[in-house]
This record gives sequence, structure tokens and C-alpha cells, in this order.
Amino acid sequence: MLRKFLAGLFCFMIAASAATSCSKQSGGSESTAETTTAATTQPQTEAETTQPPTAENVEIANFTAPEKGDTIITMNIRDYGTVKFRLFPEYADKGVENFVELAKKGYYDGLTFHRIIKDFMIQGGDPLGNGTGGESFWGGKFDGGTDPHLIHAAGALAYANSGGTSTDGSQFYVVTGTTYSDEDFDALAQQGYVFSDNAKEIYRKTGGAPWLDGGYTVFGQVIDGLDVIFKIQNVQVNPESSLPYKDVVMESVTVDEYNGEDIHWYIDEYESFDPEEIKQASGRENVDIKNFTAPKEGETIVSMKLKGYDHEVKIKLFPEYTEKGVENFITLAEQGYYDGLTFHRVMKDMLIEGGDPNGDGTGGESIFDKGYEDTTDPHLIHAAGAVAYSNEGSTNTNGSRFFIVTGEKLTQEEAEQLESYGYAFTDSEKEIYTEKGGLPWFDGSYTIFGQVFDGLDVVFDIQNTAVDEYYKPQKDVVIEKMTVTKYSGEEVRWDISDYK
Repeated sequence: MLRKFLAGLFCFMIAASAATSCSKQSGGSESTAETTTAATTQPQTEAETTQPPTAENVEIANFTAPEKGDTIITMNIRDYGTVKFRLFPEYADKGVENFVELAKKGYYDGLTFHRIIKDFMIQGGDPLGNGTGGESFWGGKFDGGTDPHLIHAAGALAYANSGGTSTDGSQFYVVTGTTYSDEDFDALAQQGYVFSDNAKEIYRKTGGAPWLDGGYTVFGQVIDGLDVIFKIQNVQVNPESSLPYKDVVMESVTVDEYNGEDIHWYIDEYESFDPEEIKQASGRENVDIKNFTAPKEGETIVSMKLKGYDHEVKIKLFPEYTEKGVENFITLAEQGYYDGLTFHRVMKDMLIEGGDPNGDGTGGESIFDKGYEDTTDPHLIHAAGAVAYSNEGSTNTNGSRFFIVTGEKLTQEEAEQLESYGYAFTDSEKEIYTEKGGLPWFDGSYTIFGQVFDGLDVVFDIQNTAVDEYYKPQKDVVIEKMTVTKYSGEEVRWDISDYK
């Protein structure tokens, strides 16, 4: 379930921009993220790639120890610590040479990790800092190739590309990923993925991003500092671009020799992250979650009638936590702005999104002439039924577009696994996400202003509608009428289990 959330989240993030799209495509090395500007170099998510139909069962070399005197890379990351990489010139000679020579001339010093996706990877090495720049030591691009001895296990170091290994340059990424079960591999096999027994054994133990195998040049592996990489993947990022709000800087990347120091391949060899420490560092408090506070008699609510559904979706509002967000929604509804618009993006077990007069996720505006900057509030989270504004990278780009969360329930095991990787749940958040479900990855990035208290069954029914490759419903889901009214004491049903 976690991987499904994340693959869907990635598509949601890039599809929200007018210049991007997300689709499935065969041929593991083909890029499916297209822009109208410079080509973005980036590893693809599980939902975007397939793999060649055969996989040779060779020995996997990722976790073979370097010999004394072998060349290694030392990367000092500001505020986080030091990461050391073993290199594999025997399997990726040009890839290793390129990285070593760039490091020797200080190319990477001061550059940032410009793209971070939790439970997937962290990406850097672009002097422009946005994923569109960078070149090889020889100038331009080069072909680093692939080798079956090296896979995308957690800690693997590989080059990003823009459509195949012949477009390798300076950009690279370090894999975090998640562990895989036999059930996961069976599901991937149904999509055409094939992995060797040796590769499966490693992905079960260490985790990683197996769907990238065969499409990107792996040339190194973390031998120490994997905990640093896993901590970095938890930074807060712009949901549109996955760009960290606070720069994660490589202070220096140097070429050194291995002198026999201890090797720590696996994340469980490191001291466990302290969730309380991470919460304190992120400034998150264990406040009471207010999503499920019942409306009072006479309180303003919004009712939404959808074409083809007898029952309305009723939304409680939270002006005490997002005054301008509520004002914007109420005023637009009273103006009839939303009447006749559609839900243009529907992602099962995630969300339904609407409120765009263009009907494709590129339009919409607020009631404020110069736009407005809104914030997030820890009292409101992305639990199932939460109503929030879509944005173009930050809450100061809120307009008319909104989404309603569906999501799935986290099991205790999944919540604990996320915490072991450094994800900071408060106790209140964990309780709600395990009991009611939702999208915890969205917290802190979008302005939540409402919660469905009746008609959640309609929302959950809509998420099952047939969609195209861009998650647009094949048959329009139309907001027939949105009205602002007063709560008159009708029954409150927060949870989908409250509906028959």
C-alpha cells in the first residue's frame, strides 16, 4: 500500500503543473515526465516503468566490500553528516570515471539535492538546482550503460537520465526505497517486471527501487552514512517539484582511498531514529486533531450536489484555523463558481480533485485580486474526508482547485515502519491514520479548510470511476450545485464505515 500511495503521489505532483504529464510506458529506460522547457532528468517511479522480460541470475555485487586502497567517494552534507560510497569500475567504468573526475575538480561542491521523494530516492548534482542542467566530465552527455551485477538496492548510487543511459551527465541519485515481499513481486510480475532470484533476495532484505533496474547506470553503493540518506529523505519538500524548501547542500565531494574502516551496508545497522527528536526538530506538536469536531447548530457549512447522486456531500469548515481559505471557498460557492465544474482528477485510494474551470488542473483563481498566502495548521490533517486546496508548489498559490482525501488506513506495522525510517507522526496523527486512513505524506504542504461530515460514501464511490492515464475520469463527474447553508443538527457521519 505504501508504494501505491507514493507512486500515485508522484503522478499527482507532476500532473498538477500545466507543463507536465504522467503516464505508463514500456521500455524501462524511456522517460515519461515531459516538460515544455528543458528535459528533466529523473529516475522514474514504479508506476512509470516496465522492465525487459528476462533477468539473468548473476551474483549481485552491490554489497561486496572494497579492498584496501580502492577509490571511494566521501560526501559531506551540511547539517546532516558524511556519506561514503564504494565504486564499481569493473561494471560501470565510464560512470565511475565521470563521477571521480567531476569530484576531483570540485564540480559537486556546494550543489544541492534538488529532488527528494520519501521511500524512493534523493537526487542531486545539477548546477542549476532544478533538474534541467549538468553535464559529464567530457562535456554533454555519455552512455554509462547498465550491468545486471548492480541493482537499485537501498544505498545504490546511480545516474539520473532523460530517456536512456546515453543521456547520463552529472546528475545522480541515491536510492532509499522500501522492502519488497513475495506478494509485491507477484504484483510486479503481472505488470511485466522480471527479477532474478538473487535480486529478489536483496530487495526483500534491504529494500530499494527494483523497477529502475535496466534503465539507469548504477555505479556505486553507500558503505557508511546510509542513515544520513534516510534522514534527508524526510525533509519537507515542494509537493509540485519535490524540491526541498530548505536547501540540502553537498559541502564537499572528495575522492579518497578505502583504509579498512567499518562498513555499514544496511539501515538496520545504524542507531534507530528517535521519532521524538525528529518531531522536535520539525517543530511538530502533539496537538489535538480537529478534523472530526462536530459542527454547531447554525454554523456555516457547504453542501455539494453531484450529478447522478441523490445524496449531497456536506462539508464542515474551519475558519478558526484557515480564515482566508474558508472565506475564499464560501464566496466562490455563493457566486456559483463551482456549479457545473467537474472533478478532473480521480486517484483511487488517494483523492478526488475538482474546482478548475479549465477542467484539466491548469486553471482556477481565488477571490483575492493578488492571490493570497495561506498556511497549514497542525490541528488539521489529511485524514479521509479532509478537504484542502491544490496548489502549484506552496500554499501561497492556493486558488479555486480543491481535493477531498480518500486514502487507506495505515496498519500499525506500516506506521512503525515509516517511523523507523524517520517519518515523524505525532501520537494523535498516528491514531487517526490507522483508524480512519488518509494521506499523511501531504501534511504540511496543503491548506486543509474542511472535512466531509456527510456524503463520504459519495466521495468513495467517485474514486472508483474509470479514468485515463492522466487520472481524468472517462465520464465527467459534475458538481451540479454547491450551496452555502447552516448546520441544522443533521446526523454526522465521519467514517466510511458509518455508511451502509
